[in-house]
Amino acid sequence: MFDRIVKVLSQRNTILILFITALSVILLRMPSPYTSPYAQSVERTRARVTAVDDSLIQQFGIVKAGSQTLRVEILQGPYQGQEVEAVNDLIGKMETDKMFRVGDIAFVVLDLEGDAIHRATAYDHYRLDTEVMLFALFAALLIVFAGWSGVRALLSFVFAVLLMWKILLPGILLGYDPLLVALCVVAVLAAATLFLVAGVTRTALTAYLGALLGVLLTMGLAIALMPRFNLHGAILPFSETLLYSGFDKLNLTHLFLAAVFIGASGAVIDVAIDVAASMNEVIQKRPDLSFREMLASGFAVGRAMTSTMVTTLLTAYAAGYMALMMIFIAQGVPPVNILNTNYVAAEVMKTLVGSFGLVTVAPFTALVGSVILTRSKRRAAAQVAGAPAAAIAPSAAAQE
Repeated sequence: MFDRIVKVLSQRNTILILFITALSVILLRMPSPYTSPYAQSVERTRARVTAVDDSLIQQFGIVKAGSQTLRVEILQGPYQGQEVEAVNDLIGKMETDKMFRVGDIAFVVLDLEGDAIHRATAYDHYRLDTEVMLFALFAALLIVFAGWSGVRALLSFVFAVLLMWKILLPGILLGYDPLLVALCVVAVLAAATLFLVAGVTRTALTAYLGALLGVLLTMGLAIALMPRFNLHGAILPFSETLLYSGFDKLNLTHLFLAAVFIGASGAVIDVAIDVAASMNEVIQKRPDLSFREMLASGFAVGRAMTSTMVTTLLTAYAAGYMALMMIFIAQGVPPVNILNTNYVAAEVMKTLVGSFGLVTVAPFTALVGSVILTRSKRRAAAQVAGAPAAAIAPSAAAQE
């Protein structure tokens, strides 16, 4: 009996892994609904900067404007080995402008006319090799440390990236309600993450339901508080640019609200699985616990976890607007003025509403876990009633 249950659970986990892998491949190969009209005859490549001409650059204090002329050697593709002149246009914004030096590796866009290069633009420094190396190192460390669980965690990470890149962002741009799209994506992402990492078990189900309740509460609270804060979605960086790019019907307010609970969803999922796993461990050691006792145990575990996770959420959000806060402090702006500024108020809302989700996900998970886990134990005990005492413990444990 025990071997059969383990085999069934193993098969379900294998099927889930194959299913998520197949979905990831489909998402990766899914074409984007948006293509640039200027990208029909271009070649993107790496190039080494061999010469630099800064004579057309003008200096205005710490800001530079004008054009930097480069001589670059193409390092890959059909034009490998050729040297061409490339342009690096500066618009006077330090956050977007870049300067090249001899020896730098640039990411160059070649505009073609037939088979000839018509113009070369130094888009930015080439960073793909470093990014791939870091991801490979991260994946290797994860697998070495966590083994097979690390492989499943890596799969959930890749699936999350593809889900946001191929479904969340294009879906919002296509005109669907950002709140609805974001909620569906978070629900699927939470399910994939929890069931991949924890397996197709009641523990994962407990964590999923608890996390979903926490996310729903976060979303509802954000919707309810938005009018009180008198905010609009244009405070999101680059959101106004979307309106000028042909997406004038985009609901920026709903986009901001979606960002609120998406930002908190990762921490919510983390707390939910920690509480559910701890409760499952308790019920394995003490299968005689009642619903009330299990609920009390879940609350005790949740209190310790939420105390630290709230601070984690605060530091994660605070890092995003450090420079803005430094500007206010350097100018001697009173705290009451700072807290009433729309940018700061938006971050306060994100932090506090996300914290509500974190605080409530633990009791939600404890409540769901008390129902699911204690009921499963009672059912297991009833099924093995009359069996030899030695067979009861492993059969009950296998249900999880």
